[in-house]
Amino acid sequence: MLKYKCLVLDHDDTVMDSTAHVHHPAFLVSLAEMRPGTTISLEDYFRVNFHPGFLEYCGQVLHFTEAEYARELEIWKNYVRDHIPQVFPGMARIIRRQKALGGLVCVVSHSFDFNILRDYRANGLPEPDAVYGWELPRELRKPDPWALHQIMDRFHLRPEELLVVDDLKPGYDMARAGGVPFAAACWAYDVPEIRAFMEANCENAFEDPAQLETFLFGQEA
Repeated sequence: MLKYKCLVLDHDDTVMDSTAHVHHPAFLVSLAEMRPGTTISLEDYFRVNFHPGFLEYCGQVLHFTEAEYARELEIWKNYVRDHIPQVFPGMARIIRRQKALGGLVCVVSHSFDFNILRDYRANGLPEPDAVYGWELPRELRKPDPWALHQIMDRFHLRPEELLVVDDLKPGYDMARAGGVPFAAACWAYDVPEIRAFMEANCENAFEDPAQLETFLFGQEA
């Protein structure tokens, strides 16, 4: 029996090992072009995505113009097109078990829907039942709970029948705003303040996908 009828999964650093291998290197390319001499470590890149958020960092700290925002997005798209991240093996097991038991897998992410679907296909994963990504208007992206409401309406689910799994605060804020249970995915980074927040504020915080799998399905393989 399924513990949650629908898993609402983040994409980057929850299902895919992507920031270290795709998104951070892509952003360094943007910085080299638009802010020569400025750089950011992988750890600090995780921090700004956690809080205040990537767009806020680009605006408030780097003072990007609208043209620079557009150029950064172009560089990122080109980089992502040619670099496919690998799924965390434990997350592949979870997705396959959830689907095999008749459950739903939806994705709410700050990546584009077409990249998410490509990554699932490239890693041999079942296609998600619904995807809500960066293609949405900014006001509808997480942390806004709009995507959760869409999932509940589309599949006739109650909030307690969903579980949001995410590695960063926007996912936590979205779940809290939507009244949906939340599980923190703490396996992609080792940033003390992010882990401390997740452990202090989340009922369920997991160090690796195996812990999440046991929580969802019990010990049986």
